[in-house]
Amino acid sequence: MAELNLGKGLTAGKVASNVQKKLTRAQEKVLQKLGKADETKDVAFEEGVINFNKQYVSETRRTQALKSLLLHTSGTAMHESSKNLQECLGDMYEPEWYGKNDVDSILEDSDVLWTDYHQKLVDHALISMDTYLGQFPDIKARIAKRDRKLVDYDSARHNYATTHKVKKKDGAIKITKAEEELERAQKVFEEINIDLQEELPSLWNSRVGFYVSTFQSLAGFEEKFHKEISRVSGLDNTLTHIIRWNMLTTQIGEPSNHTLRPGGPPPIPKSPSKVHTPVVVVSDFVQVMHDYAANDTDELEMKVGDVVLVITFDNPDEQDDGWLMGVKLEDWQQNKENATKGVFPENFTQRL
Repeated sequence: MAELNLGKGLTAGKVASNVQKKLTRAQEKVLQKLGKADETKDVAFEEGVINFNKQYVSETRRTQALKSLLLHTSGTAMHESSKNLQECLGDMYEPEWYGKNDVDSILEDSDVLWTDYHQKLVDHALISMDTYLGQFPDIKARIAKRDRKLVDYDSARHNYATTHKVKKKDGAIKITKAEEELERAQKVFEEINIDLQEELPSLWNSRVGFYVSTFQSLAGFEEKFHKEISRVSGLDNTLTHIIRWNMLTTQIGEPSNHTLRPGGPPPIPKSPSKVHTPVVVVSDFVQVMHDYAANDTDELEMKVGDVVLVITFDNPDEQDDGWLMGVKLEDWQQNKENATKGVFPENFTQRL
């Protein structure tokens, strides 16, 4: 009579065999707990399993944390927020205003930086961590299999010892069969045990080098990203002043053409003495109210009506009380980063 096939390679005979193995293992574990059967112990291996489980949990948490970071740098979180903010800035910038190309460049650079940062995290960190984590489920399954085969081995040893004590007519046959079962169980157990004895310590020791390499890469990508994005943010600050200047010129015409104030210009003030007093200057626009002739190479020559973009000192400690650092707007429009910057007396100007 043909054996009943239950699908997926299972037959009634295999099912019965698997059930019998589970019953035998359960019976053996009960006998071991009751002290009626010897249980093979391997303290070093058990410590390796403890380390493996600890490492598995830690590595899973680290991978999840990295995926959370990627979520916040992807188009659904911080990247999207930054992009929306940049687009708002771009939307309010009139097409005919000066610096439209700079606006478009800033918007593009910011988006490219976010995309590049996100992609590097995926390519150089997430894929690496996922690959590293991917080996743990297989090893965990093999550890569980080793535990089962160890019970089988202990059961075969117990059966072999018991068979020797029984004096029956067919005792020799049972002893031979028990010995064969013991050899098979021992061989299966040792094959998987030897591999794990080598892999677990190696995996545990690999964690330090892997973590150092991975997080050094993460730190490097993040440092580079923040440096680049801060450069773009610096352009945003300059851009804000350009927008302000464009709006002012749209409302009142070119700054150099409008009158100063009714009743004529005020008395020309004296230049402040360059007394070393640290002051932090916030970038702004000012209009020159009196001609100023530079008296030193680091000073800015100014004419009435000039508009000056106030910039911060590279070193705030170098700023003197009553003096500002700036570049003339006309010079900056023509020469950008090559525009001449210099210090000038604040009381010769008024803020726009």
